[in-house]
Amino acid sequence: MAEQKAGTPKPVIVAVDDDPAVLQAVARDLRKQYGDRFRIIRADSGVTALDTVQQLKLRGDIIALFLVDQRMPQMSGVEFIAQASELFPMAKRALLTAYADTNAAIDSINKAQLDYYLLKPWDPPEEKLYPVLDDLIRDWLATFKPEFKGVKVISDRWSPQSHALRDFLARNQVPYRWLDIESNPEAQQLVSCAGETDSPCLPLVLLPNGEKLVKPGTTELAQAVGMQTEAEKPFYDLVIVGGGPAGLAAAVYGASEGLHTVMVEREAPGGQAGTSSRIENYLGFPVGLSGGDLARRAVTQAKRFGVEILTPQEVSGIRIQENYRIITLSDGSEISCHALILAMGVAWRRLTVPGIEQFTGAGVYYGAAQTEAAACQDEEVYIVGGANSAGQGAMYFSKYARKVHILVRGESLKKSMSQYLIDQIAGTDNIEVLPFHSVVEAKGHERLEQILVKDSQTDEVKTFDANSLFIFIGATPSTDWLEGVVHRDQRGFICTGPDIPQETPWPLERDRFLLETNVPGIFAVGDVRHGSVKRVASGVGEGSICVQFVHRHLTNV
Repeated sequence: MAEQKAGTPKPVIVAVDDDPAVLQAVARDLRKQYGDRFRIIRADSGVTALDTVQQLKLRGDIIALFLVDQRMPQMSGVEFIAQASELFPMAKRALLTAYADTNAAIDSINKAQLDYYLLKPWDPPEEKLYPVLDDLIRDWLATFKPEFKGVKVISDRWSPQSHALRDFLARNQVPYRWLDIESNPEAQQLVSCAGETDSPCLPLVLLPNGEKLVKPGTTELAQAVGMQTEAEKPFYDLVIVGGGPAGLAAAVYGASEGLHTVMVEREAPGGQAGTSSRIENYLGFPVGLSGGDLARRAVTQAKRFGVEILTPQEVSGIRIQENYRIITLSDGSEISCHALILAMGVAWRRLTVPGIEQFTGAGVYYGAAQTEAAACQDEEVYIVGGANSAGQGAMYFSKYARKVHILVRGESLKKSMSQYLIDQIAGTDNIEVLPFHSVVEAKGHERLEQILVKDSQTDEVKTFDANSLFIFIGATPSTDWLEGVVHRDQRGFICTGPDIPQETPWPLERDRFLLETNVPGIFAVGDVRHGSVKRVASGVGEGSICVQFVHRHLTNV
């Protein structure tokens, strides 16, 4: 008989009998023979057992065998098996029955798809019980597939809130399974087991312990899955705002060199780069790696050195008090430090045409929403943008979609996309590039159904049926909370070093460091910095070298 793998939850054997003495005896015999490989759960009635089975279903546990007494009040053994088997159709079903009830048991073999019935008493179990159950369990193990034990998200495909939750889990490397309520029978079973039968309960999130969250926000979900959203201490040597490649690099180098470091990220470590399906020009990875892989490796490295990572958490304000730089978080709490690195990156620029805002999260997505890729199987996908992120997204979606259309405002991809991506796109049969095309309107009812696209050469407006539109049209910084403290350019990017106007006051005798802002001890790195090179490698480089400037600043504090 196959052995239970170490560290995996044991499959369950459920024993049901309304006679306490019989129930105790059968549970004793089951534990003696199978307790090392299976969890034995007993119930004193069919009703109680059915409640237990529903809870096991919610937790993602697996039932291998039902061993049930036939003659019980309220619910007979056959009636229980018929209902419980709907939740666990692969479980083996055995009935305990007295001799007088054997005809009823035989008649029920087809009704409840009974695998076997056993007569009471079964002494000695070595002869009358174990051989039968061993045979049933062997059959069950031959087709057994472990149940997914992570987070489950139940919703329909077009729910913006569901998309936000799934995208958040995926980008934060939290294993989850999405169940479409419209097409997946298991999703409907789980909603029923959770006692949430009304559609307003969706999206419904089920945790591995069976706990349910009805329409949670990302912060509530983060706390439920054990992510850190609050700082452990009020003061740190170094605070980093933003968890993209630049922020993660600064965190790794800062903590590895002895600085007590905390990183605050409003969405997920990896930033915009973390949504990239494939980064192929990053040094040291000749076959490329996904943004998610890069983020996962960097987070593991940072945590190994003791970095605290707060996510999802957003900074809403900043103030200077003597030698302290104090940030205010969205929950009202404050963190102070001697050195602050601003690495917020940028957010996707919104497309401002009629209908787009209405369908955001319901067919319209910003960035390479990998959570939606599998749902695009054999569909037509439209991508807006002509830079590397759009090209990477197109290559990724070409693995799923029947056709990928890239809508480019200019005459070609050459102006803003790397040549290696242009070559890959040209060599992919199901990708089509449409130059001089731009979206002018989105239409639909509860979800995206059509897009209107204008050809700027002919002024013709074309209508395309579309379920999925992915937008990559540049990015803007989110730096309004720095107003009045840190100098920014007209577009909101943070000025550092020689890019700061000469007339800007500087209170120290030493010169301003290369990546330092107009405030001593506050630095900016990565895409949020004025004049930065928008590449992963340059962000990692800036985050790394900035820590040296932090050390030099701290020696004079």
